[in-house]
Amino acid sequence: MTVGTYESNMTGEDLRVGIVQARFNADVGHGLLSSCLAELKRLGVADEDILHVTVPGALEVPLALAKMAETQQFDALIALGAVIRGETYHFELVSNESGAGITRIGLDYGIPIANAILTTENDAQAEARMAEKGSDAAKVAVEMANLLMALEELHPEEEE
Repeated sequence: MTVGTYESNMTGEDLRVGIVQARFNADVGHGLLSSCLAELKRLGVADEDILHVTVPGALEVPLALAKMAETQQFDALIALGAVIRGETYHFELVSNESGAGITRIGLDYGIPIANAILTTENDAQAEARMAEKGSDAAKVAVEMANLLMALEELHPEEEE
């Protein structure tokens, strides 16, 4: 038996990427966006092939992602934001529900979504992670978009 191996493709040329950024915890969101855009550019994604939108908070991110996915105009999507623990149970609710919604959109629409909505205990943790996680999200989006396209090429044409 011969085992085939797919080598990761980190080339972003000709990929269309949608970014949904939560405005809550804006400083962290801007840091995530800045590093994400810089990495997308480094990977070869053209500025004109990126659509960036903002929403009020992490709970609104999945709906915007779903609308983007419905258009079928994107090869990958990216979710950016920060949920920072407060004194109430709200942190768990927002973290869990936004994460579950993002995952469901990716599975329902068959589109890769890089989830870079940070969930941290405090502002310092979020600020320490924003540059790396924004960059990581760009890499994940490009790698997964290329993987899904390669896997789609494996499907034989349907016989009539």
